Amino acid sequence: MNEIILSEKAEEVYQSLKKQVHISKTKKTIFNAIQNKEQILKYNRHYGDPIAKRLFPKEYKLKYNITNLFRVELPLFWRLIYTITNKDDKIIIFVLDIIDHKDYNNKFGYRKN
Repeated sequence: MNEIILSEKAEEVYQSLKKQVHISKTKKTIFNAIQNKEQILKYNRHYGDPIAKRLFPKEYKLKYNITNLFRVELPLFWRLIYTITNKDDKIIIFVLDIIDHKDYNNKFGYRKN
């Protein structure tokens, strides 16, 4: 079984969504989907869609020195972005971001037409 670790930024979003599940159906939907996808990733680290290296955001390359990157689609056009690494001979799913569609487009350089 793979271990899942959230970046500080992803953890903040996760906790914010968690606090709002009782007051927002939208936030509850996204939070529940994240929990579901985490369970899938624990057993299938390649569940997400691979992202081409040429599309890696500079922020991820500099801050995390990533060599691979995956995207998991969540409800309401949110995305969970992760990389696969290892530590002490254990496979680690490192969640870099949990972001909405607008932030995803900005981070990956997509533009609205």
